Amino acid sequence: QFDFFLFGFYATYIAAAFFPAANEFASLMMTFAVFGAGFLMRPLGAIILGAYIDDVGRRKGLIVTLSIMASGTLLIVLVPGYHSIGLWAPLLVLVGRLLQGFSAGAELGGVSVYLSEMATPGRKGFYTSWQSGSQQISIVVAAALGYGLNVWMEPAVVADWGWRIPFAFGCVIIPFIFVLRRNLEETEEFANRKHRPTMREVLATLAKNWTVVIGGMLMVAMTTTAFYLITVYAPTFGKTVLQLSTSDALLVTLLVAVSNFVWLPIGGTLSDRFGRKPVLVAMTVLTVLTAYPALSYVVNAPSFAHMLEVLLWFSFLYGMYNGAMIPALTEIMPVEVRVAGFSLAYSLATALFGGFTPAISTWFIHLTEDKASPAYWMMFAALCALCSTLALYRRANTRGQVMQEAV
Repeated sequence: QFDFFLFGFYATYIAAAFFPAANEFASLMMTFAVFGAGFLMRPLGAIILGAYIDDVGRRKGLIVTLSIMASGTLLIVLVPGYHSIGLWAPLLVLVGRLLQGFSAGAELGGVSVYLSEMATPGRKGFYTSWQSGSQQISIVVAAALGYGLNVWMEPAVVADWGWRIPFAFGCVIIPFIFVLRRNLEETEEFANRKHRPTMREVLATLAKNWTVVIGGMLMVAMTTTAFYLITVYAPTFGKTVLQLSTSDALLVTLLVAVSNFVWLPIGGTLSDRFGRKPVLVAMTVLTVLTAYPALSYVVNAPSFAHMLEVLLWFSFLYGMYNGAMIPALTEIMPVEVRVAGFSLAYSLATALFGGFTPAISTWFIHLTEDKASPAYWMMFAALCALCSTLALYRRANTRGQVMQEAV
């Protein structure tokens, strides 16, 4: 996920390097469109790589997803700008994004299911929350690198080539992650499984349980929209809409990531103690009620402090919700296609909601001339998640059906 965050963080620089246009809005929209295109590959990666992980095992599958992600990132680092190779530049960047998206389709699901299957009984919420927690570390590193570049380098240098440094850093740490994953133990639950589903069987099972997949997708809508709004889009929003400095916008993002890191395990732990449903319902209702007033507050009085206050509130909503949502999503999927089902639901939500959040937010502001209008998109996603949560739990006539809650 580190590479995805960087693309959003440096969207304005990437736009200038690969997508020059007559005006800033058009250039930024093309950049965010390519950013979103990577998410369209996620469902395909979820099915193909998810089925592969359900077949060969969690450890081997996660090594493959990392290899593909590394290839896409390296391509973006090495591609010359538009003024050097013309149309090949944006095309190669698009290929890099598609590779990243294909890999990410099963990466989060594979790791989440691995943690869920390794967790001690009654602590799944706590343990699986650390998958999302690790993403926050990636954001902190990415934002810290960006903040440092903007402090120590001239703006023209950052715009010219300095923005590539964090991407290169991501490539440097990949070998260490390879070593970690090669030394992982396979989960006992997977090792004891007698039947390994074929691709045909995976597709048949997913088709049979399509309502669960769609329900899971709508549950994820809240997570992925809020996440990309407060992390990937936030630096661009701070710079272009609130007219804050690049350093201030990146510092807010860094602090929000730290806040996410705190709230995620708290949300997971509370869902272990009181059940998933109360946490999910409470956070979605609060989002619907407060998203627009909160964003209106900061656009009417833009400042570093106000942006930080609002995004820390959104961080609380996201972290608490996601801490409960991830274990719930692992519990609703049929065990034989747990990675593929989880990954497909998450990938569809990311493709339809989260991935295009920066582009939709930019378009909403341009269309309505209301700088707080991105809140409507967040509220819509929260409403979808609320309805899905209530519907899925209504199907659970007894505990153990559809969702296995810990109380």
